[in-house]
Amino acid sequence: MTEPQLVVDGTPVASYVLAPDLDVRHGPRPYLHPVRTLAGTQVTDVLPADHVWHLGASLAVQDVAGTNLWGGRTYVRGTGYTWRADHGRIVHTGWEHLATDRLDHRLHWCDPTGRVLLTERRVLAASALPGHQSAWRLDLTSTLTAPADRDITLGSPATNGRPGGAGYGGFFWRAVTAEPPEVCTARLAGEEQVNGCAEPWVAMRARAPEGGAYTLVFSGLGDGDRWFVRTAMYPGVCVAFAFEQTLTIPAGTSRRGHYRVAVADGTLDRDTAATLADA
Repeated sequence: MTEPQLVVDGTPVASYVLAPDLDVRHGPRPYLHPVRTLAGTQVTDVLPADHVWHLGASLAVQDVAGTNLWGGRTYVRGTGYTWRADHGRIVHTGWEHLATDRLDHRLHWCDPTGRVLLTERRVLAASALPGHQSAWRLDLTSTLTAPADRDITLGSPATNGRPGGAGYGGFFWRAVTAEPPEVCTARLAGEEQVNGCAEPWVAMRARAPEGGAYTLVFSGLGDGDRWFVRTAMYPGVCVAFAFEQTLTIPAGTSRRGHYRVAVADGTLDRDTAATLADA
């Protein structure tokens, strides 16, 4: 099956892998990869040796009512990271709209037995940014709905006892870089300051292994979300749903998120990054 493509003004900018053939321990789920700038620089990584379960740009949470939908070892309070038979998968169940600028589909978030924990409606859209010829924007809208008879709680290693600001899980982007990238907001700079903040946007400036410089500008935090950021251990940015506290989606209700990423060629300053975030 040919993977759906997102295209901006005739330029392919992303492939969407719907049903990856992966070990369940890697958290199988739809993901975007490769994502590229308009000049063709690749800005996502997949199956990296340091964290094999990092899959381009995707939605993933380590603790969904006790099921690991992130991949890798599960953080267990009082024990640490442990391999457990608790891995589920996120599966595509049908299209609502399929075009080169907009992918709209339905998904199920399933536990290890296949029971549906959450249903999702996800829309991905790619568009040009007027006035910015070297940048395009990805919009990802996700609506997660709990079953009618059950609350669903989302957690993270941090909410399960891990110290050190490890509240990851949500909309996660694993970047690919030649060296550690720079991250900043309008007021903050560096991983130590940016990780865990609730600033309106975060910019990551990097150079790809093949040499092209690029900047990613992330925005779209929801109520209670925080930025999870890594630069030293690996390059990644996440809209974290449960950075410090668990998040519960009550039975029969939905939680909607709208995440935006401006993908630009070159190294952008803060003022330009702010302009892209507000575009």
